[in-house]
Amino acid sequence: MMSSSLLIVKNLTVAFTTDEGGFNAVDNVSFEVQKGEIVGLVGESGCGKSVTALSLLRLIPSPPGDIRNGQVLFNSQDLLSLDIKALRQLRGSAISMIFQEPMAALSPLQRIGRQMVETLQLHSSMAAKDAWRQAEEWLTRVKIPNASERMFAYPFQLSGGMQQRIMIAMALMLHPELIIADEPTTALDVTIQAQVFDLILDMREEQTSILLITHDMGVVWEMCDRVLVMYASKIVEQGARDQIFFHAAHPYSRGLLRSIPRLKDNIERLPAIAGSVPSPLHYPSGCHFRDRCPHAFERCAKEEPPLVDLGSGHGAACFIAPDLVHNQDGVK
Repeated sequence: MMSSSLLIVKNLTVAFTTDEGGFNAVDNVSFEVQKGEIVGLVGESGCGKSVTALSLLRLIPSPPGDIRNGQVLFNSQDLLSLDIKALRQLRGSAISMIFQEPMAALSPLQRIGRQMVETLQLHSSMAAKDAWRQAEEWLTRVKIPNASERMFAYPFQLSGGMQQRIMIAMALMLHPELIIADEPTTALDVTIQAQVFDLILDMREEQTSILLITHDMGVVWEMCDRVLVMYASKIVEQGARDQIFFHAAHPYSRGLLRSIPRLKDNIERLPAIAGSVPSPLHYPSGCHFRDRCPHAFERCAKEEPPLVDLGSGHGAACFIAPDLVHNQDGVK
């Protein structure tokens, strides 16, 4: 029986070397993305989400970054051992990435139309005239006003929100098998955000898979089939969307869910997770979350908790996960 997994990440470890010392920004991370599935990767800033995404396509600058271990299997090909020429053929065509910072991703020296046409022609035999027409159509689809005029604009002549929509159009227009979307709508207003997510959902109907990186749990609820919760370089919980939202089994996941504003709650201040994400140079011993965890006990400082199998694809890296999964005390 053939596997339906499009992307399989096994034991991925990414290290960085700095003047202050070395650390693992991604530590032994494993997950899968099925064909036609939307998987959300969530967590606070500094947890390693973007480094994970960039590592999949070997876009981590080296030095200071170094992919120390692991496999990234895309259609059974290991992207980490693929020669650079073959990898470049996959980037943008079979796998597209929507970057978090459009102003850093777009060339400031070329007009928008030139950059989009170049992307189309690099991965197809499309004539320049047809590529120009298709690029203009995609600008219209991502709600760029006066698309024909914007094709002649330079990035600096456009707002950050418009640049982000152009990046989204460039990622979608080649109909890739996998889209890695790193906070794709942070620069967009709510109306445009909803329209862009509708476009992404349309791509899913064509069996495109999406790895959606976000800190917005509301977006995860609306968009995702499965959720990966990342904290301080590690996946601390994974499962189907409903498993995470209604049966969260890791204290960090529960903290993220409690911080979501709800109309029915009549409270002056939202609950917050105490403290902040620790520096990767100074992670606590044992469980990385223990300094902020209301349930921490002596064992948490001595041992690193393994990912406990809770059944039906649900797992959490916490010693008391089996107890927490049945005790939601208002997390829903």
